[in-house]
Amino acid sequence: MTKMLTNKPFMHIQFSHINKSYCKKRCGFFIKKSQAKVIFNDANIVLKGGQCVLLTGSNGSGKSTLLRIIAGILKPDCATITTGSKSLSWKKANKLIRQQVMYLYQEPYMFDGSVTRNLEYALNGKKFSSHSVNQITRALKWANLEHRADTSAKCLSGGERQRVALAQAWLKQPSVLLLDEPTANMDKASRQATEALLLKFKERGTALLIASHDVKHFHQTMDKQLLLENGHIFEIGDKTNNISLFPHSSKRQA
Repeated sequence: MTKMLTNKPFMHIQFSHINKSYCKKRCGFFIKKSQAKVIFNDANIVLKGGQCVLLTGSNGSGKSTLLRIIAGILKPDCATITTGSKSLSWKKANKLIRQQVMYLYQEPYMFDGSVTRNLEYALNGKKFSSHSVNQITRALKWANLEHRADTSAKCLSGGERQRVALAQAWLKQPSVLLLDEPTANMDKASRQATEALLLKFKERGTALLIASHDVKHFHQTMDKQLLLENGHIFEIGDKTNNISLFPHSSKRQA
């Protein structure tokens, strides 16, 4: 019998043999599986605590799709998740993955109400506990949003919304944080503020996976750059030698 993963923060998680295809409809009928669009073909990726991986690729290459699979939101055709000495299928590991992995969209959704209220949602809406109040106060200070505490979250700039989302992640303390184009359409000041918070997550031991075209803007943050191309994930650059590789092709595949 396969042992279940323990519900503890993991410092190393490996997604291997990821396969995903889309069978589009044509004239009201699904096309044959052999004609399906292949998004991932035995793709592999390893994430480690305290390290930042930058995922690049052309539009439509599947970057957002990969983040959704890793976050437990989108089901792959198959995938194996390994942490420690235990390996499970994506389906069996899904519940734990969704507890340990947090996915931040390019445009974070803000609930009605103040910034403080949005942070309360990150604590499952608990707002009467003195401990919760203290946590939210610390999160506001951490994200430099104290002056925005009572502001309607929907009136914030894009950069401020991203900082609210990061403050929510700070409260939830995920082992893995996934970010989809986190600095898109930001001015220089907002981008630098966001990148500074990402560095704080690294210092905390969080594993970061960022999908972005802005390679130059994450040079100080990333430890490894990967390219998603033709259903495979290839290594482009590595500033450390601590992330495992899977040599499944003539190129260096992550």
